[in-house]
Amino acid sequence: MNTSTIHGAWWVWLMAAGLYIVFRLWYDNWRGPLSKDEVEHFMRLAQSSPGRDHTDTAVMRAFLEKDDGKEFVMCNLIRLHPQPVIHPATGDMITPLKLIKEYFRPFVVTLLLRGGHPMLSSRKVGGYVDSWNTPPDPGWTAVGMMRYRSRRDAMCLTFDKRFQGGYPFKIAAIEQTFSFPTQVISEMVLRPRGIVALVLALLAALVHLASLLI
Repeated sequence: MNTSTIHGAWWVWLMAAGLYIVFRLWYDNWRGPLSKDEVEHFMRLAQSSPGRDHTDTAVMRAFLEKDDGKEFVMCNLIRLHPQPVIHPATGDMITPLKLIKEYFRPFVVTLLLRGGHPMLSSRKVGGYVDSWNTPPDPGWTAVGMMRYRSRRDAMCLTFDKRFQGGYPFKIAAIEQTFSFPTQVISEMVLRPRGIVALVLALLAALVHLASLLI
């Protein structure tokens, strides 16, 4: 095995590094916080959106005006109707779980394209174990944590016309819900930045090894 073969194999590491840079350019927000004009634009859209009766526009405005340009995670607590409901489009009876999936499928595809993704989806298996000064447990069905690349991306998704027609599905399936944005302080899970880095490093190592053995 000559020296040129060894040195020639390092091209794969340069390619892996380039791919990771491309991934980070897509996955992270590089456009900075929302501008004042963008905030006003989204607030105008909020006034005419199907969800305007279920949104506190003052809270939304404050959230957008305090944009720090960073990613955030939306915490969603959901209580589905316990019985089948009427499908808003067909008029047939359908389980709330199936109906909410019809709303979620097209949403999650566009979410992924914008660098967002589900972080956690959990089914509730018990009542409040520890609580004080809170209303009684209404009987939550599930909790979901959704990562958004930026507040800009979240608003673009919220007001995407492709999802406006599916909003009645969400209203019909969910009996009670509330959502609030959070930012991660600490975690013990491997997220896409780490996963992609490890996968690219593994592939580069395998290709490098194979090139040395040929």
